Amino acid sequence: MEEEYETEILQLCEEIAVLEVEKETFERDVSMQYGQYDILGAIEEDDIRRQDISKLMENIEKLEKNLARQTRLNGITLTRCCVKTIEKSKIKLVQQHRLTGHCHLCSFEVEFEIIETQEDDSLMRKVMNLNIVVDGNECKDISSIVSRVEETKSLLLFFKTLKSFCENCEHRRKTFQHFKEKYPNMVTLPEGCQSELMLIQSPKLKGCSMCIFWDIDVTLEGEIRPKIDLLLKMPEEVMTIDYNIVANAPEYFQNLLRILGAEASIESVIKTVCVTD
Repeated sequence: MEEEYETEILQLCEEIAVLEVEKETFERDVSMQYGQYDILGAIEEDDIRRQDISKLMENIEKLEKNLARQTRLNGITLTRCCVKTIEKSKIKLVQQHRLTGHCHLCSFEVEFEIIETQEDDSLMRKVMNLNIVVDGNECKDISSIVSRVEETKSLLLFFKTLKSFCENCEHRRKTFQHFKEKYPNMVTLPEGCQSELMLIQSPKLKGCSMCIFWDIDVTLEGEIRPKIDLLLKMPEEVMTIDYNIVANAPEYFQNLLRILGAEASIESVIKTVCVTD
C-alpha cells in the first residue's frame, strides 16, 4: 500500500512539474509577444480607470444631491444643460451654454456665451449673446425684465426675479383656488385660478358683482409689486340708495389690505356678500 501511495505521489509531482513548465513557457511567450511592462501597465491602467470611474460616480452623486437641494431652496428646476466649446486657446475660451427648465408653471430657455480671457495673472469672464425665452400664462408680465436682462447680460437678475415672480403667482393661484373651493356658489374664476380675476356674486343679488383684480407688476430693477384692487358693479337702484358706500368701497378694501393682508381682506368681502345673502 505504501508503495502504491508513493507511486501516485510521484506521478502527481511529475504532473505538477510539467504544468509549471508549461506555465513558465506560456508566460515567457506572452512576455515576448506583448512585453512584460505592457501587461503590468495595462493592469495598472485598468485599476486606475476603475478608481477614476468610482470617483466620478461619487462626484456625480454629490452634484445630483446638491442640485436637488438647490431646487428645493430656490424652486428653479433645470431639465437640460448643454455646453459647446466654440473657441479654445491658451488665452481665450468661448463656450456656448443652453439651459432649459421651469419655475413653478413658468418654463424657460436661456442661451448665452461665456468668454474667458487670461490677462497676466487675472482671469476675465463675461456673458455675451444672451437670449431668453419664457413660456406660461403669467410670463407675459415679466417680458419687460427679460428685455432688460438681455440688455444688461445679468443672469443673476433674471433668475432672482423669476423666482420671486413665480412665488407671487403661486400664492395668488392658491388663494383664488382656496376661495373657489370654499365658496363655490359665490366665487367664480372666469379665466382659471392662474389669471388675475376673481368674481364674487350672490345668487340672490341680481346684477351685483365684485371683482378682485390681483396684478403682479415687475419693475426694470426686478422688484415685484403685487397690486390688488376691488371693483364693483351695481344696479342703478343700488347706486341711488347709498352712492358713497359703493364709491368708497375700493378705498375701504385698500385699508383692509394694509391691516389684514390679502387672504383676510378677500374673506371679509365674501362674508359681506354672505351676510347680505
